[in-house]
Amino acid sequence: MSEGSLRGTRLGTLSYENDDRVVPADRLLVTYECPGGHSTTVPFYAEADDIPVLWECRCGAEALQVDHERPEDKPARPARTHWDMLMERRTIRDLEELLDERLALLHASRRKSA
Repeated sequence: MSEGSLRGTRLGTLSYENDDRVVPADRLLVTYECPGGHSTTVPFYAEADDIPVLWECRCGAEALQVDHERPEDKPARPARTHWDMLMERRTIRDLEELLDERLALLHASRRKSA
C-alpha cells in the first residue's frame, strides 16, 4: 500500500470491515404480558437454557410469559436484625460485662477531665 492511499483516512477510528459474511445468532422471541395490559417481546438466544418466566415490565409490574403459569413463590427468609446477629455472637451476660467496662472507662475519663 502506498503512502498516498492512507492519507486522510483517520486510521484506527474507521473500520473497513463489512457485515456481508456475518451470520447473526438464531433468536427466539418471547412475549411477556403484565397485569396492566402491556405486552413486551424480548429476543433470546435460541439455544438459551434458562429463559425466565417472569420479566419486569416497563411499568414496574411483573410480566408473565405468554402461555405459562406463574411459578410458586419461594418462602421468604425472615429479615435478620442487628440484634439477632449480635445475639448469635454474644450472650446477655457478655453484653452486660462489656457495658459495665465501657461505663467504668467513661466515668474514669470524666473524673480526670473535671
